Amino acid sequence: MPADCSDVYKAGESDSGIYSIYPAGDVPVWVYCHMVSDGKDEDNEDGRTYIMNHIFYINPSQVFQRRMDGSVNFYRPWNQYKRGFGNVESEYWLGLENMYQLTRKKKYMLRVDLEDFTGRKGFALYSSFSVGPESDGYKLHVSGFKDGGAGDSLSSHNDQKFSTFDKDQDTYGDNCAKEYLGAFWYKFCLNANPNGVYLWGEDETHFSIGVVWSSWKNSFTVSMKSISMKIKRVS
Repeated sequence: MPADCSDVYKAGESDSGIYSIYPAGDVPVWVYCHMVSDGKDEDNEDGRTYIMNHIFYINPSQVFQRRMDGSVNFYRPWNQYKRGFGNVESEYWLGLENMYQLTRKKKYMLRVDLEDFTGRKGFALYSSFSVGPESDGYKLHVSGFKDGGAGDSLSSHNDQKFSTFDKDQDTYGDNCAKEYLGAFWYKFCLNANPNGVYLWGEDETHFSIGVVWSSWKNSFTVSMKSISMKIKRVS
């Protein structure tokens, strides 16, 4: 039984698509496996970033979060963020417990891909990514940022517990999830809000409630057209 997409690939599957994995060892979980090598990003001329980018896609990765069209409501309670929700073929969240089971025994790196409504694309790479157990609030552990044009909006969320509107675990006086209509590893409150409200582009009247990656144009009012977060096992 494959524990992740790397095991799926080793079993002979080489096409990107939906596969069942067994991160906890017994219960199957449906996940989108990215199997192909994308090569060099057209807008990126940084040699070191290109090397990491290329290596990332030579090895298969599993998508754990994706926004692309607003078809799924991401303003949800704790139990749904724990177990996962959405459509694996489009917008979905893999589930905090699945992320913990995936990352608790092996090392993973993270890639975040973004596109805005003007067609501009970028990504951010993190050489280390893991999620702690529920007893510790599914705390985020992320480090080793490399820029692919998106900037770093995640490192400030490192070592934070996950919060939803019905389970406030941030370090802010109020509930960040309620205030910014999302759910994430908030601190006080955010530099990234990938699970926020799906809005159309840039609107200065909506501060930080959209699908925000604040280092994108150094703005909290730009909402992304698409974002995906995927992890790859590090050998």
